[in-house]
Amino acid sequence: MFAKKEIYILGAIVILLIGGFVFLGVYLKSDSSSSGDLVSVAEISDFDWIKGDRGAKVVLIEYSDFQCPACAYYSGMVKQLTNDFGNQIAFVYRHFPLSQHKNAELAAVAAEAAGKQGKFWEMHDMIFINQKEWEEAKNEKEIFAKYAGGIGINIAQFEIDLKSKEIAEKVNNDYKGGIKAGVNATPTFFLGGKKISPQSYEEFKNIINEQLNNNF
Repeated sequence: MFAKKEIYILGAIVILLIGGFVFLGVYLKSDSSSSGDLVSVAEISDFDWIKGDRGAKVVLIEYSDFQCPACAYYSGMVKQLTNDFGNQIAFVYRHFPLSQHKNAELAAVAAEAAGKQGKFWEMHDMIFINQKEWEEAKNEKEIFAKYAGGIGINIAQFEIDLKSKEIAEKVNNDYKGGIKAGVNATPTFFLGGKKISPQSYEEFKNIINEQLNNNF
């Protein structure tokens, strides 16, 4: 049997533990809402790059790294999907440049700079198609400027926009949003807010069709 003194001590410990858990719960709740400027994985923002219908009930989101070989492989698959499904879905591209890829962040900035002149998707495709040319290059800015000229945008303005603080923040916010959503590799896809890992075009297509059927 416990003595009264021991019971009091145990009671105090229990109260402290309960108080600690309550505090932790409040802290975590407060911390989770502290990044209100970040867009949740299932939410489309005004700053997202979208193919298809922005108001579609089925939303496919990709977190991608332009220097990632797997992302380049999937880019062709995704392009075919957006052609096949058209306005039935909204495809959202978000940046997640990995630190081990030295030119990935600049590639993301280059795509955003092209987007300033209405050519984001053209630069997106150009960067992925020519990944081998620029991935380890030391003159990457010159290469991206060449691509800019190839898709018909003003190179002088493009080079100014490469230094834009606004664009750098856009890329960084995409990355932080990915971290918040649990992204740790590229490409990472979310369909209807849930992470998916299709291994082939047919599997990808079937997952989207199933989601469409569930929404209509």
